[in-house]
Amino acid sequence: MMVMEIVGGVLSDSLALIADAAHMATDALGLGMALLAIHFANRPAGPNRTFGFARAEILAALANCLLLLGVGGFLVFEAVDRFITPAETKGGLAIAFAAVGLVANIVSLSLLMRGQKESLNVRGAYLEVLADTLGSVAVIVAAGVIMATGWQAADPIASLVIGLMIVPRTVKLLRETLNVLLEAAPKGVDMAEVRAHITALPGVLDVHDLHAWTITSGMPVLSAHVVVRQEMLDSIGHEKVLHELQGCLGDHFDVEHCTFQLEPSGHAEHEAHLCH
Repeated sequence: MMVMEIVGGVLSDSLALIADAAHMATDALGLGMALLAIHFANRPAGPNRTFGFARAEILAALANCLLLLGVGGFLVFEAVDRFITPAETKGGLAIAFAAVGLVANIVSLSLLMRGQKESLNVRGAYLEVLADTLGSVAVIVAAGVIMATGWQAADPIASLVIGLMIVPRTVKLLRETLNVLLEAAPKGVDMAEVRAHITALPGVLDVHDLHAWTITSGMPVLSAHVVVRQEMLDSIGHEKVLHELQGCLGDHFDVEHCTFQLEPSGHAEHEAHLCH
């Protein structure tokens, strides 16, 4: 399909169609990386990789973002150059080739629709195909304008639109991906609220060394040192306190993978002394 659009772009002298083909090439590469990342992510964890290759899909999403930004910048540059050096586009040929590409993109979108809500990796591939679908529409509209009015500027304008519409969604995905790699708090988890919920539990005096991050899409984790009254530990035991903490985080913040260190009052000062 990509080769067909390139041939069509050359024959019709349509930069917009060539731009759509270039974007389709990134789609194919992005989907390939997504599938490879899913394959690695499903491999079991080992002694030295305790989370396995769960981060593979995040790395694939990052690669997709960089690829998309590069393609977007290239298309904008080429569109500006076409404004400076105009060419005559054959609208009929461009419409025919773009229509075939549009059908293929719609099929791809339907396949990726469900998974893109759960995985940054699949979302990256979905956004690529979505932008490419809109690109095919832009090519058809531009070619139709050229056929109806002879206004050749419609072709580089369509190319510019294809390049620019890639950027905002890609930047958003890139921000989410970098947040995971930089171990920011999981999306939707307010750390101040987490602290408030933990300290509101019976017998909890304080919480420190509170950390939350995301291993991969759909896998938030949290760790904390929780200071508990000794009388509470003596009366109901460590296991009961841990159950309450786990239930609190699971019910209110949908964080199931939690690690808590229960401490008596005054232990934090001992930890501070050890650090020095």
